[in-house]
Amino acid sequence: MRMDTVIMGGGLSGLACGISLAKRGKRVAIVASGQSTLLFNGGSMELLGHVNGKAVTNPLEAIATLPESHPYSKIGADRIASLAERIKLLFSDSGIEMTGSADANHWRVTPMGVAKPAWLTLNDHLRIDDLNNLPAKRLALMCIRGYFDQPNAMLAQGLRDLGFEVDMIEFTTDDITALRRSPSEMRATSLAKHLVSNNALRRLADQVNSLAGDTDMVLLPSVFGQSDSSDYQALQAMAKKPVRLVSTLPPSVAGMRMMTQLRHYFRMLGGTYLMGDTAVSGTFEGDRLTSITTAKLADMPLKADNFVLATGSFISRGLRADYERVYEPVLGVDVDADADREQWTHFGVLQPQAYFGYGVATDGNLHCLKQGKPIQNLYAIGSVLSGHDAIKMGDGTGVSLMTAIAAADHIRESK
Repeated sequence: MRMDTVIMGGGLSGLACGISLAKRGKRVAIVASGQSTLLFNGGSMELLGHVNGKAVTNPLEAIATLPESHPYSKIGADRIASLAERIKLLFSDSGIEMTGSADANHWRVTPMGVAKPAWLTLNDHLRIDDLNNLPAKRLALMCIRGYFDQPNAMLAQGLRDLGFEVDMIEFTTDDITALRRSPSEMRATSLAKHLVSNNALRRLADQVNSLAGDTDMVLLPSVFGQSDSSDYQALQAMAKKPVRLVSTLPPSVAGMRMMTQLRHYFRMLGGTYLMGDTAVSGTFEGDRLTSITTAKLADMPLKADNFVLATGSFISRGLRADYERVYEPVLGVDVDADADREQWTHFGVLQPQAYFGYGVATDGNLHCLKQGKPIQNLYAIGSVLSGHDAIKMGDGTGVSLMTAIAAADHIRESK
């Protein structure tokens, strides 16, 4: 099978890169195992949340101060603003409506009630632009009886600590009560499958309208719409007060929705999405990768002019470790990591962990290095990259998206 570009990894970065290339008429194949950290996403994208332990208010200004090893620096700090606008358009074209600005972080609320800096947030989710000017004074936190993937007491206390007045209100409907007969079904994704009909949404809206009292805004767990936001919009049309969603513990309906919409858009553009497959090896000729082999297409190598490594970090098994080394398992490209295993981790769960910053080594154009030399048609993007700590810096989704579009630009410009 011959393509213009083959992307290894079908998560956020792989899909963003694939869409960017497919929009310009390139024949693109994505090899996707089916697993993606988007299933942990709470409905927001982060560009840069913290530097040296301090919350960032203006990501564009802060990005200009980052070290040369950071992926943003390799892209060029002066390009980030224009790439940010292109990414917002990519989401919008995919049917994903998000609000935010690259030069002013807002705040998202985690399932634990903690406010964290964010760049883009789904329009139906709670977003706080200014912690000193909250979007509502008194909230009705509507808690679904029997649903345990939202720690309601912690969420309520966190919201109160932010300055909200919070009324915790437990409720159920006939549809939800039916689900409770099987406790294993009371997950966000299962609720989303059942809260889709107009009748189910009407019964839920009736509960909201009768119980919310004189509160200013209603908060519900993000359990609506696995394919788009139409269920939420229908509920909001029936509700008498503004309704906003709050992310739940994984699996995330918001993340699943974004994944579904991005995949659909990629396929609509003519892209080939090889679901349930993984890249296992590659063939090199000099400083170029000529083909890759996948688990399911073992006798039919995928050939292309360009390749993109978007296999993720340790959680996605794009990086692996044994007792002696940290390595990239598919192509054997170079990895930036400490040689001394004692330096990989430090005692204490809350202590900075060195391995969070490990990843594939690249040159200034995101070409993967192999034995110190750049592979001219192989790019690395997303969380497989070295040079940043996504947990400490709050830049994981931003790095995934920015490097995806930057790599797509390099590919289009290459001969």
